[in-house]
Amino acid sequence: MGYAKGPMAVDWEERYDFVALRTKRIAKVRAELRGSDLDAVLLWKNENVRYLTSLRAQIIAYKASSLNGVLLSPTSEPVLLCSGGELDKARFGMPWLASSHAIPIMEQRELVDGFVTDILTPQLRELGVTGGRLGIDQANLSLIESIHKHLPNFQLTDADTVMQRARLIKLDEEIPIIEEACAIGDSVTQRALDETRAGRRECDVAGDALQTLYYLGGEMPHVITPYVASGEHMSPPHRLCTDKVIRNQDLCFIDIGAMWNGYFADIGRTTIVGRPSRRQKEIYTAVYEGLMAGIAVMRPGRTNLDVANAIIAKVSKHGFGDNLFSLFIGHGIGIGANEPPYIGETLPGATVYELRPNMVFAVEPLVWVPDVRGGGGVRIEDMVLVTDGDPRILSRVEYEERLLM
Repeated sequence: MGYAKGPMAVDWEERYDFVALRTKRIAKVRAELRGSDLDAVLLWKNENVRYLTSLRAQIIAYKASSLNGVLLSPTSEPVLLCSGGELDKARFGMPWLASSHAIPIMEQRELVDGFVTDILTPQLRELGVTGGRLGIDQANLSLIESIHKHLPNFQLTDADTVMQRARLIKLDEEIPIIEEACAIGDSVTQRALDETRAGRRECDVAGDALQTLYYLGGEMPHVITPYVASGEHMSPPHRLCTDKVIRNQDLCFIDIGAMWNGYFADIGRTTIVGRPSRRQKEIYTAVYEGLMAGIAVMRPGRTNLDVANAIIAKVSKHGFGDNLFSLFIGHGIGIGANEPPYIGETLPGATVYELRPNMVFAVEPLVWVPDVRGGGGVRIEDMVLVTDGDPRILSRVEYEERLLM
């Protein structure tokens, strides 16, 4: 059965070659490990575990980085270290794993010590790794102290940077999965826009959008706290939904997105209830033209700084340069909801990256102006793929023409 998506119709198995994807992801990480002189990595971040094992796990609130892990050396297959609740599924339904082992929630010190002595140490030995540099992406201090105590031959070092490098340029097999996430994210956003009207609450709109997300097979929203902010809740931005009643002349911003098969789409749109004021149209037009100016320079050889400068210059031309939101104005995205490179980051350590084909970004300028009736805050967010030529906007939700000058 053919599956029509994008410029041509292709077979489902050809479009989503999960076996090839899994193999290539592991190969990319192994190459990074060899280049970093790491003897093994012990990873806990959801996106890193998913990248190497394809485990779709139950996520318990506030426990995400304490539930499941993965152990990998430059020459081994991934060893899954999982919550006991995932063990049977892993052993009977994930034959590509070298092995899988139940672990406790990585919090209680005694259980953490037991993990290090009775699970981690034998597994490292099984991989032929008895000392050297062990990379970790993130961990509780109790785990770090336990490794220092029980595995003195190992030097702990950063592995998250290695994983970020491996995930920076998307594989060809990753792009159609991100596109599918965008199709669901577009539908979620459209449902929210359709349900935005006077007399409804922000939480009503978020609930309707989440219904569409799960109806279409989405795993979770891009933001665990769905972002629906109306009227004065966008000036300054309140980045969640409340029981505030949406009123006539309110701007309303929706940012919920979607995850599908482990990959994220981050899509945002601002709409208006009723007729916009001239000031609201001025703000929206500045953001829209800023977004388009930034996307236009997203080509190989340009940088994330070039993109930020283009957005800021266009927004400033409209007189709102001092009204840009303090957060970065774009970020990398893929199996991580937010990941480097960042566009418009101004905090210490901000890094300039050269854009390369198969980088994927969510570009999201936000301008807010105080004391505007119905709110003066606007953000528009698109998913953008860097290609060998013109950038490709992956999100397809229409912009709000009523707000354009």
